[in-house]
Amino acid sequence: MFDGLLNDLRFYFEVGGYVMPPLVVSTLVLWFAIGYRFAALKRGNVRSVRAIIEKYPDGLDHAPRGVIEKALADGIPLARRGGANLRRLLDDAFWPLERDVRRFHKLIMVIVAVAPLMGLLGTVVGMIETFDSLADMSLFAQSGGIAGGISQALFTTQMGLAVAIPGLIIGGLLNRRADMIRLELAQVKDILCSRSTPGTTA
Repeated sequence: MFDGLLNDLRFYFEVGGYVMPPLVVSTLVLWFAIGYRFAALKRGNVRSVRAIIEKYPDGLDHAPRGVIEKALADGIPLARRGGANLRRLLDDAFWPLERDVRRFHKLIMVIVAVAPLMGLLGTVVGMIETFDSLADMSLFAQSGGIAGGISQALFTTQMGLAVAIPGLIIGGLLNRRADMIRLELAQVKDILCSRSTPGTTA
């Protein structure tokens, strides 16, 4: 089975030409970035931010399981100490979380945009090979020739679209989740600041 997989990969690399290795590398990088973002964008709790704070007013009684719980684990002790600079302290404390929420967003979008272009480049290279074969009248070559050029054009186009379409869909879903988490982090800051201000209620 492993030998068959290696043979299939070797076939794709041979047919796809020099455009295929960058596409394969782009695929691996894309799915690593998607996996990282999926793991980093876990909320950790299904309750609303306000409900979590009301349930754990003195801090969490368990290890944080996601971004929002990590923010509360860092923010509630700061809010209990109070102070005029609480907002700035919360901004500093939440910065690593906000950085993790944004991490690899641009990389995914760049790969999604570039992969079809690399596939198009392979298409152009394959068509050039096809027309060269027509010029040389090498119509029946088993490797290369018209068949090889058309195969290269089709395989690279297929690979570029296979990389871009799932990345576009899943990347868009992750971006929506990231936007929601950023709004909830801002809500955590607002609630904690309001609770630490004398004479106000959240």
